[in-house]
Amino acid sequence: MKALNATQNTLSLKSIFTDFKEITKAGLAVSVVFSSLAGYLLGVFDFNASSWTTLIMLAIGGYCMVGASNAFNQIIEKDLDKLMDRTKNRPIPAERMSTTTAFIIACVLTAIGLTILYNINPKTAMFGAVSIFLYTSAYTPLKTVTSLSVFVGAIPGAIPFMLGWVAATDDFGIEAGTLFLIQFFWQFPHFWSIGWFLYEDYEKAGFFMLPTGKKDKTTALQTILYTVWLTGASLLPALGYTGRLYLTPIAAIIVLLLGIWMLVYAVKLYNSRTAKAAKTLMLVSVSYITLLQIVYILDKFLR
Repeated sequence: MKALNATQNTLSLKSIFTDFKEITKAGLAVSVVFSSLAGYLLGVFDFNASSWTTLIMLAIGGYCMVGASNAFNQIIEKDLDKLMDRTKNRPIPAERMSTTTAFIIACVLTAIGLTILYNINPKTAMFGAVSIFLYTSAYTPLKTVTSLSVFVGAIPGAIPFMLGWVAATDDFGIEAGTLFLIQFFWQFPHFWSIGWFLYEDYEKAGFFMLPTGKKDKTTALQTILYTVWLTGASLLPALGYTGRLYLTPIAAIIVLLLGIWMLVYAVKLYNSRTAKAAKTLMLVSVSYITLLQIVYILDKFLR
């Protein structure tokens, strides 16, 4: 009997942990936190023992804020999530978690996240609050109304990279603005590629994700254009006009090659207009932003 109870408790704890990961979208949250940490490393003047403390606070506070946004999002979209194959097994639509429980989790995470970020500096907390507000109060409800929701969603989506810089410097200037611009432009080819290969699933819930509402050449062309603008924005630090945010010529060449790599797959989507091409572009876009941030960091610390 004791063995049975121990097994049940283990299964219960495992299911609770699994549902927590799903309600906070752990995979997405970790990638967002990585962007914040990258921005912090770029902004910090002298990395020392206290920097580690701030870095850990940023990681925990950032995860709480992103997790809260995702929990609120799933509460708002619980009825729509039941309609889509990719979301119907989430904790709320699958009825493994009540809306009340999810709301409590979201509120607690918001409070913890804001408190931690405020203790880094007030500006960091402010941008964190702006991010969660825009994501839940603007982007989420607009998804069933207009394709401009992607533009609105790109704003909170672009904040994490910038947030890290603000956490390190307590300042929002040309450097933070440039980091915001890079991740802002990145959102479009990334989310449009997702909207493309999941088009039929999104259609079940009435989500408008593609700029024209269709998987057509115009949507694919806009994906190409935003990829070009993304590459241009990523190269701005190499021109010497972005304050302390600077790229050496070698790093700039690598960033350019990364941009060309992503552009190739955007063109492939334009030529074939298939779900497979869109999914490949999505995977490339995730690799692109991660590698770009790594290049920026290595260039700073190795030069």
